[in-house]
Amino acid sequence: MLLQNPTKQAAVTTADKVFEQLQFAIVEGEMAAGSKISEPELAKRYQISRSTLREALNRLEKCHLIERKANVGSRVVDCTIEGLLELYITREALEGMACRQAALNMTDEEIEHMQDMLTQHAGDKALQDGVAYYQEKGDLDFHYKVILGSHNKQLIELICGQLYHLIRMYRCQFGMNSPRASRAFDEHSRIIQAIADRDGELAEMLMRRHIAASRKNIENKISKEIAQKEQNKIQLIKS
Repeated sequence: MLLQNPTKQAAVTTADKVFEQLQFAIVEGEMAAGSKISEPELAKRYQISRSTLREALNRLEKCHLIERKANVGSRVVDCTIEGLLELYITREALEGMACRQAALNMTDEEIEHMQDMLTQHAGDKALQDGVAYYQEKGDLDFHYKVILGSHNKQLIELICGQLYHLIRMYRCQFGMNSPRASRAFDEHSRIIQAIADRDGELAEMLMRRHIAASRKNIENKISKEIAQKEQNKIQLIKS
C-alpha cells in the first residue's frame, strides 16, 4: 500500500477545488511568476464568489505561492535567484533531518516501495541519456516519499504542507535538465541504502550533501547564464 500524504485531503468544497486548480496553474507556469492576480477575473473564470476565491487565495499564501500586500493586491510569487538559494538551504536542513527520521521510522514495506520507485526511475530515457532526472509529483517523487517516511508530523507539515509546491515551481521555472542527472540518481540510491541499513547519521549526511550539490549546480548554471547575457550585451554594443 502506497503511503499517502497525511496533510493532504481530498478536494471537497468549491474552495478546495479552486485552490488545487490555481496551485497547479502556478506550479506549472500557466500563471506566470510575478504576475498580478485579478480577483474579479478569477471569480468570473471559476464562477465562484469572491469570498470562496479569497479562501483559496489564503491557502495559496500559506503555501508561499502567492504574496498579498495591503493596497497593492495579490501576485504570484516571483522566482528570484535569492529566493531559490534560500529555499535550497532550508531544504538541506529540513530534508536532512527528515532523512534521519526516515531511517528510524520507515517500515520495511515503505523502503521496498522506495527501491521499486528508483528501479522505475532508472528506466527513464532522459536519465539514461544523462540529461535530465524528472520525477512526477507525489508518490513518484523520491524526496516527497522520504519526507513522508520520516513519520514526523511537524516536518511533513513544514515541507509537504508549506514548501513542496514552491520547490516544484522553482524546478519548473529553472528547468529539469542537469549535468548531474545520473549522479543525482546514484545519490538517491545511496540514500535509500542508508535508510534501509537504519543508519540515520549517514542518511542525513548523504541527503544534505545531495541537496547542497544541487544548489551549487544551479548557482553555476545561473552564473553562466548571467555571464552569457553580459557577453551578448557587449557584442551588441560593439556591433
